[in-house]
Amino acid sequence: MHPEISEQRLTADFLELTAASSESLDERKSADLLTKKLQEIDFSVIEYDAGQKLGGNAGNLYGFLKGSLPGEPLLLSAHMDTVKPGKNKQTVLHDDGTFTSDGTTVLGADDAAGLAEILEAIRSVRKANIPHRDIEVLFPVAEEIGLLGSSVFDFSRIRAKEAYVLDMSGEVGSAAVRAPSLISFSITVTGMASHAGFAPENGIHAIAAAAAAIAQIPQGRVEDETTCNIGTITGGTAKNIVPEQCVCTGEVRSFSHENAVHWIGKIRDTFSDAVSQSGAAFTMETKEHFHSYSVSENTPVVKRFQRACETLGLAGTLRSTFGGSDNHIFLKAGISGIVISCGMQRVHSTEEHITVYELMHGAALIAEMIQR
Repeated sequence: MHPEISEQRLTADFLELTAASSESLDERKSADLLTKKLQEIDFSVIEYDAGQKLGGNAGNLYGFLKGSLPGEPLLLSAHMDTVKPGKNKQTVLHDDGTFTSDGTTVLGADDAAGLAEILEAIRSVRKANIPHRDIEVLFPVAEEIGLLGSSVFDFSRIRAKEAYVLDMSGEVGSAAVRAPSLISFSITVTGMASHAGFAPENGIHAIAAAAAAIAQIPQGRVEDETTCNIGTITGGTAKNIVPEQCVCTGEVRSFSHENAVHWIGKIRDTFSDAVSQSGAAFTMETKEHFHSYSVSENTPVVKRFQRACETLGLAGTLRSTFGGSDNHIFLKAGISGIVISCGMQRVHSTEEHITVYELMHGAALIAEMIQR
């Protein structure tokens, strides 16, 4: 059955959600707004303590809604936070049905679009008295700064075995079933300071030592499924002092976790060889932000998505993404999930936009899936 998706309700939700200032760790306004809206749809809602753990002002929101169809609950998720600049956002609805910001901030469709589509999908099914599955929702904080909110969530509270994460750009009707590992690194090269004019030979130039290593490390797409980037380099204290220290940071991403680990090792070995030749020393710290995954096309979570797309005349395209999402954390917790597009474009920029048309399709897709 196809419930009637209300453009008026959906637009109102989206405008309210994008108007709320909700940069990472400052999601209080969004959390209060979403709690009220979920309770109006008869969800039982709990806010957990992620804010206290992470130094923010709001926690992860969890909601449960009893359905009448058999089977385990479905988990629907979208994150509450936005990237910067995200304070004092002014949403503009243009005559052609496109939402933008006023150009001074992000719009916040990432991820207010996902939040609004989830709310309207469930609301429309309920208003039409259409039977649906038990539904769990999880709206994490601090996704944009390293999936921090979902990382501290206690997944023993979740009963669902399948999840849909609404957090991807592109037209509604596509889903990501594969995503990479991301390992970041910080390397500190330590040399010896000396006066650059009177006694340069007494110093060990940390920046030069680091540069010698960096020159040997490929940047960009180093393999078909792997990228490497050294993004920052800082060092030195004055123009007339041989720099004693240099710090560079970067990341490796790969659809193969083993390849990501291999390239981190290669970077370490390259620095070790290059730095030792100059007499300098180095230390390297690494952090695994998320682990690569690939979800089979034959899993129920993918099949349900594709059947719903077929019913609605959507493409049902399966693809890869090179970004991270809360789905990385869900899969690690044993929940089979995919990331689906909610129609947003040019995210993480002041040119971010989305159309009413895409929001409507996104809500209709979720409404169709929770009936299965």
